[in-house]
Amino acid sequence: MNFLAHIYLSGENDHIKIGNFMADGIHGKNFDAFPAGVQKGIRLHREIDSFTDFHPIFRQSKHRLHEHYGHYSGVIMDILYDHFLAKNFSSYSKVSLADFAANFYTLLDNNFHLLTPRFKMILPTLKSENWLLLYATVPGITHILYNMDRRTRLQSKMQFSVQELALYYTEFEVEFTQFFAEMEAFVKEKMNEWD
Repeated sequence: MNFLAHIYLSGENDHIKIGNFMADGIHGKNFDAFPAGVQKGIRLHREIDSFTDFHPIFRQSKHRLHEHYGHYSGVIMDILYDHFLAKNFSSYSKVSLADFAANFYTLLDNNFHLLTPRFKMILPTLKSENWLLLYATVPGITHILYNMDRRTRLQSKMQFSVQELALYYTEFEVEFTQFFAEMEAFVKEKMNEWD
């Protein structure tokens, strides 16, 4: 799961959204300087990642990419699953994807002091390119994958995975839909445990 799914799965708590969004940049257990909600978001992010990595449906999706992309296949699938969430966002949320994204960018602006240095640095690009909205289209996904590939000095070849997306589009979408229903149930249960 990539940015969009992590934010969406955070529910209505703003601090949980922020923690879940930026958790990849926070290592270890040393995050007790953040407010309690942000800490909860960081823990939720890690639970979501573990659930995803070991889920048989996600592994089945990822397997189609492994031969060409190796250990990057999981990163690619995170982005492709976000594509299907964005494309079908009206099935999951009463708020449009455009409004959801705009509200989240405003939330980050209003809580800039809580962001880690890494996320303070990427926020202008996140907003100007409207990453959360880009997920909804194949050209948008292509742009995101190309930029991620550039960060690996084009060694990951992630940008070319849109070929597999086209080839297995229906299979990926069906798998995402099944997987995400289980993910939502898992997150709901986890949040209830923590309340």
